[in-house]
Amino acid sequence: MSSPTIPISNPQTQSPIATPAFRAFLSRISTSIRQGFSQRRPWSELIDRNYMARPDSLSEAATRIRKNLSYFKVNYITLLALILAFSLLSHPLSLIVLLSLLASWIFLYLFRPSDQPLVILGRSFSDRETLGILVVSTIVVIFLTSVGSLLISASMVGFALVCAHGAFRVPEDLFLDDQEPASAGLLSFLGVTSTSAAAAAAPAIAARV
Repeated sequence: MSSPTIPISNPQTQSPIATPAFRAFLSRISTSIRQGFSQRRPWSELIDRNYMARPDSLSEAATRIRKNLSYFKVNYITLLALILAFSLLSHPLSLIVLLSLLASWIFLYLFRPSDQPLVILGRSFSDRETLGILVVSTIVVIFLTSVGSLLISASMVGFALVCAHGAFRVPEDLFLDDQEPASAGLLSFLGVTSTSAAAAAAPAIAARV
């Protein structure tokens, strides 16, 4: 008489959303966004017509842009984000493609459990193969479809509006913080935000090396 078969249950692997690394990533991003918006200047100050005047020279316009970028950097980033969002919402297909690409990076590589192989149509892909596929897909989506041209054109429109406002906004009434030099403008803020996001994703990437 054969012994009864004892069922063995395999431990369930965590989904990418439930991993601590993904939660830490979201927490770091939300913290960076909250800290950034705490530095936002009043919009009434941004569009105050009493301080709008045409610059007398190109060097004066460049000086105004540099000072206004440092002072209104969060407002300018918000304006750029709104322009990008409007452009993507007006092209739903491009928005779906971009979100699908972002979700693929997050759930198929960055925060996929290392002990859970990627299986598509019965074929198992290694981390190196998955990374290669995602890199090629990103290049195709950005450079060979309308998504890239849409993002570039929207960014150019946003930067043009920011530079135009910065050149015509007289910065004499603006008081920069002592710890924040006038040269620390829009790009430095974006750099800090991207660094925070990279730091949050670093443990997940290091686990695959």
